[in-house]
Amino acid sequence: MASASEGIVMTVQDEVRAHLNDLTAGQTKLANALLADYPFAGLQPIQQLADGTGVSPPSISRFVNRLGFAGYGDFQNALIEELREGSRSPRDLRALSGGTQGDCFLDSYTTRAADLVRQLPQTITQQQLDSVAVLMGDPARNIYVRGGRISDTLARFLSVHLRQIRPGIHHLADDPELWPDTVLRIRRRDVAVLFDFRRYQPSLERLAATISQERRAQVVLVTDKWQSPAARYCSHVIALPIEIGTAWDTGVAALALIEALVVTASEQDWHSTEGRIKDWDALRARLKGKNTSQTKESP
Repeated sequence: MASASEGIVMTVQDEVRAHLNDLTAGQTKLANALLADYPFAGLQPIQQLADGTGVSPPSISRFVNRLGFAGYGDFQNALIEELREGSRSPRDLRALSGGTQGDCFLDSYTTRAADLVRQLPQTITQQQLDSVAVLMGDPARNIYVRGGRISDTLARFLSVHLRQIRPGIHHLADDPELWPDTVLRIRRRDVAVLFDFRRYQPSLERLAATISQERRAQVVLVTDKWQSPAARYCSHVIALPIEIGTAWDTGVAALALIEALVVTASEQDWHSTEGRIKDWDALRARLKGKNTSQTKESP
């Protein structure tokens, strides 16, 4: 795929979205169908895609040519490669990187990590950040948070900070058998925030589908550029850079995003935020047995 500025490699989905404003009515219909069931719609035989969208096979071929592919087969190969990238394990990444770190690994690693953080404004706009932060800061909405086997550490990090800002923050239990008790409490105006990065967890896709389709609540997904299958059920999808050239993907961009969201949400009603933090700190001190009253020394 073509590279965007600053070295960011665009996925097929990125390419489709980039062309949305320049398409004919038929092409727009095709693009929306591809995005609605991405990437699986594009993996169908061309005639089956044509029958499902009402767009002729020659028109589909012209559309994928416009995206920069030699033909429909080339387009499908790119989708297959994205699926392969989305399932890479640390062993796969170690083999690709070669595992040679050298004597200056820390310097190199921190430089690459900083580059990923600098890419954030190109992967999520200020408007997107503000939209999600408004949802998180709205006291009328309960927020439900969950991540995957590894990424749940990010979900916990978010929930701990949000709890200091406002009430109504719920972290789903580790055991999916306990999820129904929480999910059944979700109302239409509530929001679920899910974290799911490559080697995606099917349980999170099912959770997103249930919250979106049965509870009719909004789902915010934080994922990578290949995108968790849960994305199809989410109203907001934030795709972050995670590749850093080692056996292990990095969460540095996700941590930066979380902190930016927390700051933005806290500033929406700082008077309320400040009051909650004050009460929170006072209660923490009392529970620890500290005397918070101020006593004056005798003259």
